[in-house]
Amino acid sequence: MKLKKFNFKTVNSTNDLAIQIIKNTNNKSGIIIAEKQKKGRGQYGKKWTSFKGNLFVSIFFQIDFIQLSLKNLTKVNCSLVKKLLENFYKDTIMIKKPNDLLINNKKISGILQETLTKSGKTFIIVGIGINLIKSPTIRNYLTTNLFDLTGEKITPNFAALKLKKIYETFIPMFPKFNIKNLDRNLK
Repeated sequence: MKLKKFNFKTVNSTNDLAIQIIKNTNNKSGIIIAEKQKKGRGQYGKKWTSFKGNLFVSIFFQIDFIQLSLKNLTKVNCSLVKKLLENFYKDTIMIKKPNDLLINNKKISGILQETLTKSGKTFIIVGIGINLIKSPTIRNYLTTNLFDLTGEKITPNFAALKLKKIYETFIPMFPKFNIKNLDRNLK
């Protein structure tokens, strides 16, 4: 499955833009990539700090054919983002339920999943933020970024294209995905 790519300089929120695209077009899947978000958001409406140079994407696709619960879809999406991070960082990357990724007990990535129904079809929107070059300061929550960990500058576009390929490979597998064998399914 090919994800249609949508590139933007500045958006309010990549998830909000994905919702607009689903509602107003016939696109069944896509990836929205933004250089900057003005109103990025996380789970429970929390603000997502969006520093330029970090990764802000939303991937959307139809899920009517998928037999996984949203909770299990979250596990799969976290594992796919972890797969991306493993391209750049070789030590331990932890998934903190329900939707954060940590390195050295510090948050490096968060995922916001939302669903939308249009004309009887259900879509999932997977908003993904990854600290590539700068970490926000969050009260009572340690954060990190890939540049501080590796000394390498990874561009948002490069990371987004790698993530796009990962999703294009795994979305067709979702209908027969066995959550009990998650790690083996993602090899």
